[in-house]
Amino acid sequence: MSDAPEVSRPVVTPVRVIIALCLVAPFVAMLWVSSYAKIDPTFNGIPFFYWYQMLWVLISTLLTMIAYKLWQRDQRARKAEQAQGGATR
Repeated sequence: MSDAPEVSRPVVTPVRVIIALCLVAPFVAMLWVSSYAKIDPTFNGIPFFYWYQMLWVLISTLLTMIAYKLWQRDQRARKAEQAQGGATR
């Protein structure tokens, strides 16, 4: 153990803000019911209310995958940074 203070990256980074937005966007879209509580426009005879929600299932999957990949990249960068910091001491 050394007395030198450890320098660490901030907890809130731009990448983590993007991750949070990717995870929060589907909740906001689905909780704002008045924005999609209508029949028109229809898609192959399916009212907007239903196909909009099904579209968000796909969008949510894509956003979750993006958030996961960004999180993995962020964690690898942090581990690499810690390894470099430990090697120079």
